[in-house]
Amino acid sequence: MTETAREPKRLMKGNEAVAEAAIRAGCRTYFGYPITPQNELAAYMSKRMPQVDGVFVQAESETSAVNMVYGAAAAGARVLTSSSSPGVALKAEGISYLAAADLPSVIINIQRGGPGLGTIQPSQGDYFMSTKAPGHGDFKCLVYAPATVQEMADMVGEAFEKADEYLMPALILSDGLLGQMMEPVALPPIKDPADCPQHDWALTGTGGRRAPQEVNSLRLYPEQLEATNNQRYAMYDRIKAKEQQAEMYRTDDAEIVIVAYGASSRTAKSAVDIAREKGVKVGLIRPLLVWPFPDDSIEGLLNKGTAKGFLTVEMSMGQMVEDVRLAVNGRAPVEMHNRTGGLVPEPKAIAAAAEALQKQILEGGK
Repeated sequence: MTETAREPKRLMKGNEAVAEAAIRAGCRTYFGYPITPQNELAAYMSKRMPQVDGVFVQAESETSAVNMVYGAAAAGARVLTSSSSPGVALKAEGISYLAAADLPSVIINIQRGGPGLGTIQPSQGDYFMSTKAPGHGDFKCLVYAPATVQEMADMVGEAFEKADEYLMPALILSDGLLGQMMEPVALPPIKDPADCPQHDWALTGTGGRRAPQEVNSLRLYPEQLEATNNQRYAMYDRIKAKEQQAEMYRTDDAEIVIVAYGASSRTAKSAVDIAREKGVKVGLIRPLLVWPFPDDSIEGLLNKGTAKGFLTVEMSMGQMVEDVRLAVNGRAPVEMHNRTGGLVPEPKAIAAAAEALQKQILEGGK
């Protein structure tokens, strides 16, 4: 079955929409292990994969699941795994191996509160783990940050494409709020797995027609590992230049710029409108990817000269705020409004924080 256009919208839960979109992106291999609040994703895959001649395996652990991803990716398959915060932490070693072996793959994290078992409520506490390096060593993953169920469906397809283009893991950094909510979704067209990129390095068997190949992350000679890391980071620099994406909302004349991603950005956008009604010139930068972080969007507003202060909104104790401070580089105040424990920042409270920052800046300039 092939399609050239999206189907009419249907009401879907986030976890199920992203699973169906992955299948439609050509994914036919899924390995996972149960954990709340992402269980609907795995359950959906267990039902749908047999219907599309795909492979679904509930592994004995998160560690086993991610190593199955390694094997399938090495064989050239378009492969997916998913979990929630503690489960993704258990996959960290395997994700590092995927990056070291330059294997394209997609990992979905439906975040929950922590540290430890924490809560099953939504959180954004895995930002550091996702954007700095979700595993040991020097490496990066592409990190997508959807804010709607529609974006969960859209971004997984792009994540697969970019993972194949750059030969690296890609993460979908969502949370329990988006995973559990239901919204109308227009699903993407169905892609034939045969039309997905075919890699000549894939371990598909020689058939006696070529020399054996290997996929490996072990480099015993220091000079060899250094050269490989330098080459990979040169690629990361190209990704930073090419792949930054952000939504700019009412930023043309904004003096206070809110920076928020994912579920937090939904209430932050409402906060912008509330503040505007009170005469406070507030705008919003919403990163669509949090790695690479949209430094250029912040730089553009600073160079324009309108932005006087930045306010990050997060469901964590403060993680993305560090990237904003790095991008601002001391040229404007950077403050944070946050909630944790599964609580979502409220629009009126965000607007009040933006107004307070504006007042602080005005009084400081007197």
